[in-house]
Amino acid sequence: LDTFEARDFATLEKLARRVAWRTVLAAGTTAEIVVTCRKSRLYHSDAVAERVARGIQESVPGVLISRADSSRDANDELADELEDDLEVELRDARGDERPRETLAAPPPSVPNGTRVQRILVRLDRDICTISADSSGELLHRRGWRLDSGKAPLRETLAASLLVASGWTADAPLVDPMCGAGTIAIEAALWARRIAPGLSRSFACEAWPGADPKVAQAVRDAAREAVLPNAPCVIVAADRDAGAMEATRTNAERAGVLADLTLLHQPVSALDLSAHGDRGWVVTNPPYGIRTGNPDSLRALWGRLGAVVRQGGTGWTLGVVVPDQALAREVRLPLERVVATTTGGRPVAFARSRLPNAPDA
Repeated sequence: LDTFEARDFATLEKLARRVAWRTVLAAGTTAEIVVTCRKSRLYHSDAVAERVARGIQESVPGVLISRADSSRDANDELADELEDDLEVELRDARGDERPRETLAAPPPSVPNGTRVQRILVRLDRDICTISADSSGELLHRRGWRLDSGKAPLRETLAASLLVASGWTADAPLVDPMCGAGTIAIEAALWARRIAPGLSRSFACEAWPGADPKVAQAVRDAAREAVLPNAPCVIVAADRDAGAMEATRTNAERAGVLADLTLLHQPVSALDLSAHGDRGWVVTNPPYGIRTGNPDSLRALWGRLGAVVRQGGTGWTLGVVVPDQALAREVRLPLERVVATTTGGRPVAFARSRLPNAPDA
């Protein structure tokens, strides 16, 4: 919405009144203000939020200001979203602390039925950037995953890993440790050209002046592009019965159950040759966080590598790698494609392309 320099609170409040708030807020809307302060003269985030709130209410009378539950508020989820959705965390070489984030103080609750609009205020080296969240519900929440495995992978991250693997939705894809089925379901949605978030709404649709006909036209065009079924084999397998039930439930909710081959079996029972002489294995194996001791998982990682090697040189492996010790157990040449975080832990997504694997 705006960017300006603010070295004192008087300037901040003055310029906050000039922001084009009416493009995103209207009387009766609740503005949820999220503040980040980093290396700025204005470092007290509550005071920053207070000045911005005054600017909002003077510009658009009738707008309410809210704060989230302090124990687990929107800031925590926003930080997780930025870290987990392949946003590579950039840390200062001098070891700066991570930004502190808080919400404006009064009032502590949002009236029932009130539209909430998140407003992001970022102060970085005295430069204030004010933005409006156009999504509303966090983007990884597609609306289909209500059942989770032991170490769930966010939908957006799973989709990004599929892209990074080089899979093009025209060859078999197998996840032999599927958990709640996130990777396989995202693969099926992609293969059928079902747009992410097609069944959900977005905050920008409620902005003053937003034309509902535009949103409807976009949705109609997206629905027309959907294929009746996936053009390739997509396999979701796991040795855990609870994980397979979660996969089945999530896939049915996503509308792609018929596009998946579900196999209740361990990794060692997987025969890739049954699905062709070429394809992709994309998976997020257990690696000790929430799922056990890393030392006890080396045999599992070894079996994963053996299964891929036995499938032949036409198969590509894409795998989430937490450390090199487990990666070495695969006994395949792994190339790091992406570095990111998941569950607050740094990981890499690595790919092993054998001599006859399909071109990415």
